[in-house]
Amino acid sequence: MSRAEELTEEQWAVIEHLFPELQPREDARGRPPADTRSVLNGVLWVMRTGAPWADLPDRYPPYQTCHRRLSTVIQISPVMVIQISPPRWVN
Repeated sequence: MSRAEELTEEQWAVIEHLFPELQPREDARGRPPADTRSVLNGVLWVMRTGAPWADLPDRYPPYQTCHRRLSTVIQISPVMVIQISPPRWVN
């Protein structure tokens, strides 16, 4: 089921190449990486609502995963984060 506030297929097609899927560890330890699109939808939810990370709804990956992935992107390319951030006046 698609939610209006989540990325549409068209939007995801435009930016998908900026967020390559993470590959599982070679030693097969740990959990498999969360779906990148779901993580991004979770990050965008927090940015849009201004809610604390811990309030991220269950339909998204764990808030720690979303926060960690955002932190990684910021370290790699802070300009990209600014470009995808919605303006504060957008509902």
